[in-house]
Amino acid sequence: MAVKTSTPAQFDTVALVLQGGGALGSYQAGVYEALARAKVTPNWIAGISIGAINTALIAGNPEETRVERLRDFWEKVSEPPLGPFGVHYNPAVQVTNEMVRVALNHTRAVGIATLGAPGFFKPRFPPSGLWGGEDPARLSYYDVAPVKETLERLVDFDRINGGGMRMSVGAVNVRTGELVYFDTTTHRIDVRHVLASGSLPPGFPATEIDGEYYWDGGIVSNTPLQWVLDSKPHRDTLAFQVDLWNAKGELPRDFTEASVRQKDIQFASRSHGALAQILGAQKFRHAFRNLYRQMPAKLKATPEAESLARESHEAVYNVVQLTYRSRSYEGVSKDFEFSRRTMEEHWRAGFDDASGALSHPETLRRPDNIEGFGLFDFSRSEAG
Repeated sequence: MAVKTSTPAQFDTVALVLQGGGALGSYQAGVYEALARAKVTPNWIAGISIGAINTALIAGNPEETRVERLRDFWEKVSEPPLGPFGVHYNPAVQVTNEMVRVALNHTRAVGIATLGAPGFFKPRFPPSGLWGGEDPARLSYYDVAPVKETLERLVDFDRINGGGMRMSVGAVNVRTGELVYFDTTTHRIDVRHVLASGSLPPGFPATEIDGEYYWDGGIVSNTPLQWVLDSKPHRDTLAFQVDLWNAKGELPRDFTEASVRQKDIQFASRSHGALAQILGAQKFRHAFRNLYRQMPAKLKATPEAESLARESHEAVYNVVQLTYRSRSYEGVSKDFEFSRRTMEEHWRAGFDDASGALSHPETLRRPDNIEGFGLFDFSRSEAG
């Protein structure tokens, strides 16, 4: 479904916020395709981990080729690890039996864990950790040289740094434990910053940037939403928050389901916590701003009132939350099962969810409630 609309003129910032989640990231590509077809064009895109890779693919290409570059990446990494000797996806073959899909997904996930994903990562040989004093940039199960080459082929980093679209990617400083955002307003972004955001140990090695080593930003917070909405100066913002992990779910009935729920809660809970914190702060800001207008001049001139006035503002926010609902057959390996069949399913789900959200005109209108904050969640109900 394609929705005819246009970039909302009521907002200064249209942000696309992309969470980490490995192979689930093709859902985000589908979301972006829906936005592009609807001509809702972000001017700020922020991501962590696989979200950082999608961020670079979007910001690092002109509008007319962004979807094509996203598809180049996702088709490459979902090729069979054995190349021509592997089993290739045939869209004409429909697999409807759940047990067959469980077997297919598990088999493909084992193959990827053993052989790697083309254009993304490959097993490190000889293995790391066999001897002491290992180079931090090699201390991992996999070598990420393939994704470095893929990004350098598909992404124009001069375009990223050219100022057309603001871009932010989050990573964790290994030495300090601090979550750091590399942002085009303060940094010159290159492939290292994108790799750093996705350097999830022990699978992937730390990435060195200017003498410091960085790991995947999702270790601390898997969503950059708070970074976007708290950045100053505050501006009227429409944010599309694309989550790959669902905080809501059923009570597990076996060890596999328990592992799946543990992952979902671990990587999704911070998104919900960030939204609650942002909404609370927004209520305070607007309440004080309204109170400040009624203060006598003498009270406004006090240091306390001036300090609070600097923190308050009249900016408004709409957050459109899109959350991937995984199917029951995907299992605990859903974030590293890079098969073409599953990739296409994730992409279609993202496209359909975003198209459905855009069909609601209130998502593109300024909120008129007292706190100046609108939250919309039109994600599909639990599938399978």
